[in-house]
Amino acid sequence: MPYSAAHREKTRAKIVETARILFNRHGFQNVTIDQVMREAGLTRGGFYNHFKTKEALFSEAVSSFLMGRGAEWREDAGIDLSNLKPEMAGQMIDAYLSPQHLGDIDGQCPMIALPSDVARADPETQAAFQKLLTAMVWLLETAISPENANRRNDALSAAALCVGGMVLARTLPSSELAEEVRAAAHRTALKAVNP
Repeated sequence: MPYSAAHREKTRAKIVETARILFNRHGFQNVTIDQVMREAGLTRGGFYNHFKTKEALFSEAVSSFLMGRGAEWREDAGIDLSNLKPEMAGQMIDAYLSPQHLGDIDGQCPMIALPSDVARADPETQAAFQKLLTAMVWLLETAISPENANRRNDALSAAALCVGGMVLARTLPSSELAEEVRAAAHRTALKAVNP
């Protein structure tokens, strides 16, 4: 008896979320299809019912963050995409550049966890990554006061500080310098959205 479309969709989502977490922990090259499927509680043969390649899975894992774990993260930060207010730019920066986000390897944004892997990935994965950055910039730019004539530039600067600060801090685990980098990026990003 064939599985229902709902079951198939649920299984695919489980594979994608499992892969997203494993890619965050170990990087693209160090994760195998066998690992993903085993961790998801499925057989390797089932992988090819959902994806043609590991690269296709990687692209979807990056893309899934925006409306998956990223949506949970925005909700926890009090960000309402249907009613963005100027203070929400600061709320986003506070949450993105928080010690909690830095320590949450499994739930981390792919822009922090996977930039080097994505730089070497296929165009589909790079487009998914760009979509994440575009969404972050849009949120910041939309939330910045309309009186700010440099909204776009300030939003881009804040996004670069958020991602870059966290990437650097992540590469320096358990280091005082990591905390200094994260905190400095946080302060400066807040100034960018509230000049």
